[in-house]
Amino acid sequence: MPALWHLPVLLTVSAGMILLLGLNRIKLNTYGMDDIASTFVVALSAAIACAGAGILMGSQALAITTLIEMACLFMLLSIASRILMFKIVQSAYAAQGVRRRVLIYGAGQTGQQLAAALQTDDEFETACFADDDINLQKLTILGLRVHAPNQIPALVRRIGIERVILAMPSADQSVRLRLAKRLSGLGCEVLALPSFADIVLRGEEATAAAPVALNSLLGRDAVEDELPETEITYQGRRILVTGAGGSIGGELCRQLARCKPAELVLLDHSEYALYQISQSLREYHPDTQFTSVLGSVEHAELIAEVLNTHKIDVVFHAAAYKHVGLVQENAFEGVRNNVIGTRVVAEESRRAGVERFTLVSTDKAVRPTSMMGSSKRLAELLIQDLATRSEHTKFSMVRFGNVLGSSGSVIPLFQQQIREMGPVTVTHREVTRYFMTVDEAVRLVLLAGTFSRGGDVFVLDMGQPVSIYAMARKMIEASGHAVRDELNPSGDIAIVFTGLKEGEKMHEELLIGSDMLTTPHPKILRAQENQISELAVAGALQDLRRAIDTRDETLLNATIQRCIEADAIEVASSGLPVIPKLTVVGES
Repeated sequence: MPALWHLPVLLTVSAGMILLLGLNRIKLNTYGMDDIASTFVVALSAAIACAGAGILMGSQALAITTLIEMACLFMLLSIASRILMFKIVQSAYAAQGVRRRVLIYGAGQTGQQLAAALQTDDEFETACFADDDINLQKLTILGLRVHAPNQIPALVRRIGIERVILAMPSADQSVRLRLAKRLSGLGCEVLALPSFADIVLRGEEATAAAPVALNSLLGRDAVEDELPETEITYQGRRILVTGAGGSIGGELCRQLARCKPAELVLLDHSEYALYQISQSLREYHPDTQFTSVLGSVEHAELIAEVLNTHKIDVVFHAAAYKHVGLVQENAFEGVRNNVIGTRVVAEESRRAGVERFTLVSTDKAVRPTSMMGSSKRLAELLIQDLATRSEHTKFSMVRFGNVLGSSGSVIPLFQQQIREMGPVTVTHREVTRYFMTVDEAVRLVLLAGTFSRGGDVFVLDMGQPVSIYAMARKMIEASGHAVRDELNPSGDIAIVFTGLKEGEKMHEELLIGSDMLTTPHPKILRAQENQISELAVAGALQDLRRAIDTRDETLLNATIQRCIEADAIEVASSGLPVIPKLTVVGES
């Protein structure tokens, strides 16, 4: 039992050690005690015990166990008092008013650092974590629960999440973009966070070329909110999406999954793309039945098996080669996939008694000058031909312009070039394109399935075409840089004009004719367009197959030119402009 005079001796020694080690100058942080403070407390406790033993040695000495108990008690009270003080500070911040709730996707080091920084923020508070690592799920980190990603939609609705922060800087940009797209439909803002190490080591470069808000590049107001919902139409149906791993196909699958179909069958010839979309859908929609089919739309036996085995009700045909330059250089495979593949899926759908078939087309099919545009126009003509002879299946087509942010579009290319500080490459100062968001494009495709009467071509009122040059300037300026040109030679990033590529147009069009009909929605129009004869379609298909099988470039070009010219004659008979000459394979 220690004597009373021992207490002032130990308190004096303790005060001296606190001042000596600087424990009183260590600031509270989110964890209550940081590593340095904890080390000092332990060291201080040990020093007090040793000092006490030395001072009392030779007199009425305390038992070693008593000194150890006093040291442990001092350490416990030091930590507890500081945590208590920190909680009081947190409560004071929380009492200042309602703060906006944030969900942090990623419970690793960056996510924890962000949560720590927000603990005493006036505007935002961290509600919880989400993480893909099942070892972290259901744990509590920094007083915050870690949830599985598929619980995010429920969390957003239940606790009012306003922002989702992607705190995973080591992940590839493509991974973060896919996550952002998946979460964008939840009604909350999605932001990506660079690592704190990047911010310190690379400074402003870490945030350079931040993705600009895509809607700001449209040149018009987006119409996502104006398009009616389509959940009821596809609820409980069995649906096949071809090209499910692509930009449009993937978004189609995500929106259809929210409609609670009886089954969603995903078909793609890319193993990696199919794996990615399959994993994503199963993670966020665990109660929906998905089937992944690896294969090509050119294989009739595969398509027939899928349609009949799964008793498909609705087909969305989004599988296509879409890059103008690549299809121009690989015309045989482009035509095989875009024309023959479309014919196979459409014909097998008709034989299987599918209720609705919707072809995803492009504005490049209007008066085509490239092999890609011509192949898509031929695909449209095939669908129009089948629509006239189909007793049960309702065939329709949806034609739209470029999709902002899709794979291979100018947006990701410009963002990459801006990150590398240029130059940004534009084909021509005057070139224009129609643009729409991926949500607009997919909602339009889904709506077409409800409006179709057979053989229709649906287009969206997309406003005025957008100048690619103006878009490049806007993206450079939005990233915090200045355009370097004749008027500003000291600017940061230059814009270089490379010239139109083979088969590219200066301006795209959406309509072949001028005869437009309305639909139940004012932003969606139904085009009335002429078509070539059934005999011409059958002859063209036979010649195309022979040209592909024999690799006959001359026959391929002649067949496509014949079909496009026949289509032009039908158009010209209505007093409309004749289709310009197609740039065929081998022409310079």
